[in-house]
Amino acid sequence: MSESIDKQRPEPDAAQAAPEADAQDEALRAANVVRALGVRKTYYMGEEAVHALNGVDFRVKRGEYISIMGPSGSGKSTLFNMIGGLDKPTEGRVYIDDVDIASLDTVELAWLRCHKIGYIFQSFNLITVATALDNVMLPMTFAGMQQADAQDKAVEILKKVGLGERLLHKPLEMSGGQQQRVACARALANDPTILLADEPTANLDRATGEQIIDLLREINKTEGVTIITATHDHKMLAASDRIAWVRDGKIDRIQSRDEIEIKEGAMHVS
Repeated sequence: MSESIDKQRPEPDAAQAAPEADAQDEALRAANVVRALGVRKTYYMGEEAVHALNGVDFRVKRGEYISIMGPSGSGKSTLFNMIGGLDKPTEGRVYIDDVDIASLDTVELAWLRCHKIGYIFQSFNLITVATALDNVMLPMTFAGMQQADAQDKAVEILKKVGLGERLLHKPLEMSGGQQQRVACARALANDPTILLADEPTANLDRATGEQIIDLLREINKTEGVTIITATHDHKMLAASDRIAWVRDGKIDRIQSRDEIEIKEGAMHVS
């Protein structure tokens, strides 16, 4: 009997390595707010299979500002939607704060999107008949916050994004930049872990776009919110800690801001 137990007992080195590996894995999970592992996404157009993502491995560090860049059709938007829980992978796993979002049911996924993720869209997606204040309060209402508390918090957030004098203005009474600031405030309503910005400067002129980029960077630094943008805008490079380049459904490369700045100088990209 003792001989059988001895055969099953791991060697001392193996026994020691196991907890070390567990500790490293736990540290990795804690450091990365997003982990995409072997993600594939296939769409079907009739009998034709379209492979939007082809085995993507991707990690986003907690508290960083990362931009996902790539040409149209590269898989950039598909990856972005996976991270935001707006779509599910055909294969692979996407973890938000160590939760496999593909395993969540509809109610659980709605809770995660409401509390963990804030969204900023290219076209603002504001309710046009509602004031800036009401637009920002809406996510808090969905989360179950009392109206008086939601109103106080919405006022505070709108002041932070420079719209303290526009609380009762409706979207059509504001400029494009002001509308995007309302969208930023709405995205922060429930203190998200991650802020997803989908082409946030695409519908804005250059100067206004730069103001929104500065605002996102300030939010990243002061609030500690992880920011992930999907963009074609090269002005976003200077604000990003890292840039993930997507091509043909895969991560082509990931570079730091310093590396990109050197290449920008050589290429004269403005």
